[in-house]
Amino acid sequence: MTHSQTQVLTHTDHQQHPIKLYLVVWGLLFFLSVCSYMVDYLGFQHYLRWGLILLFMILKAGLIVAIFMHMAWERLALVYAVILPPILVLVFVVLMTSEAHYTLFTRMTFFGTAQ
Repeated sequence: MTHSQTQVLTHTDHQQHPIKLYLVVWGLLFFLSVCSYMVDYLGFQHYLRWGLILLFMILKAGLIVAIFMHMAWERLALVYAVILPPILVLVFVVLMTSEAHYTLFTRMTFFGTAQ
């Protein structure tokens, strides 16, 4: 390699992202926070309320992890190592919730209603 080729390699080691990217992400985070507050302000109730709040929370966390923690530019194996376990935990929580409802239903069926 020539000297100019090694200089190009050393300059690409420290990639800097444009400030516009961070400002756009900050704007999106602000917008998602406003949407989250609007859910309470507009008076949504029950599953719709909690579903929207969780959706906005997951979107905000995803933006923070992807951009500010630089996960969008990491290798796929590292992304899987960081993102896959929380997704699996959520899947297991859903499965356990389903099992809890089934257990409650069978107890109420065979033992009567709780007092």
